[in-house]
Amino acid sequence: MPRETLFTKIVAREIPADIVYEDDLCLAFRDIAPQAPTHVLVVPKEPVESIDSLTADHQELAGHMMLVCKKVAAAEGLSAGYRVVINNGKDGGQSVDHLHFHVLGGKSLKWPPG
Repeated sequence: MPRETLFTKIVAREIPADIVYEDDLCLAFRDIAPQAPTHVLVVPKEPVESIDSLTADHQELAGHMMLVCKKVAAAEGLSAGYRVVINNGKDGGQSVDHLHFHVLGGKSLKWPPG
């Protein structure tokens, strides 16, 4: 069983967050250290550790999360464009061991990142 994380505590409402979207499968909330004017995290309610932890059983969840990213971007008015980022593992920049998608926008984003 995955260990408790900051995100499992947010999903359980043990820690407050600025929630912008919720459904049966996931929760989206504003990042407390935003890297762009709009920076929202989309997390599954199921405590999946990382993209490497996904299995075929998670196919519907992973696809659903991508559609939630699209919904969040539209609700946030990111019609000029946005970026969806998934960090995986320590070297990939993952800081919380709970799968999460970053929805970033509100400015022109540069490439390459980091």
